[in-house]
Amino acid sequence: MTTAALDARAGRRCHNVLNSLHATHYFSPDLGEELDALGITHPKARNFAVRAAALGPVGPGTVAAAFYNYKYELVARHVPAVWESATPAQTLAARARAADATLRRLLGEETLASREMAEAARLALRATEACTRPARPLYSAHADLPVPDRPHLALFHAATLLREHRGDGHVAVLMSAELDGLEAVVTHTATGKGMTPKWVFGTRGWSQEDWDAACARLRERGLLDAAGELTERGVALRAEIEAETDRLDRAPYEHLGPEGVARLTELGKTFAGAALGAGAFPADLIGKG
Repeated sequence: MTTAALDARAGRRCHNVLNSLHATHYFSPDLGEELDALGITHPKARNFAVRAAALGPVGPGTVAAAFYNYKYELVARHVPAVWESATPAQTLAARARAADATLRRLLGEETLASREMAEAARLALRATEACTRPARPLYSAHADLPVPDRPHLALFHAATLLREHRGDGHVAVLMSAELDGLEAVVTHTATGKGMTPKWVFGTRGWSQEDWDAACARLRERGLLDAAGELTERGVALRAEIEAETDRLDRAPYEHLGPEGVARLTELGKTFAGAALGAGAFPADLIGKG
């Protein structure tokens, strides 16, 4: 194995643990309470509101394009109507309060005030210094937001930037692989590392009929077999997609350096593990179904 390959996988591991920490607020009752107070009460509208707010009061086309794997009709049912309940600025403030409350509940005050939390925030912010804006709309929009003063919120902010930076690049790779949004989800679920169909249907707006049609298209391409498992070609394509995503996302982790990446990953694992142990995620979220 080459040094470059090792660096790429190290960056992916670091991203994965930080993304787990970032994602806790999407499943948090604290987010629901904050958005309910603003009049954003529909569960599906909440995700669109908090993730798209950095883009401004955009319409459904922009959100569907940036998010990639949501059904347009679902997006259009909630966007731009959600901005009639709360402005993007109000939504971002609510998101910050929810992230604060969620991390306090899952990790505890002692962890939030620890040297390790401050160190993780410094390392993650340093990594974001090498992120790039072109062709990365969600990252670039979030990069315009101020860095919070408190370390745990600074870490959340940095994790958000790193997540959206990789995600924007990942979308470009999926398009190059000629996988539409649902086909990308189906192949990811088939790896055993993506969301279960139940959660795809409940959060992305797709139906069983849509899923079956996507599976049929993937079978025609030789990527999925009759049982819904990835073929050899399908496994190879998913590996190529992740490797190319790693390549497009390598700059932040190269900037941080091997020791910094290893240390940030270690700290992130501790925090994400504690959050997982505290019940941050539904038990049936990940898997083939």
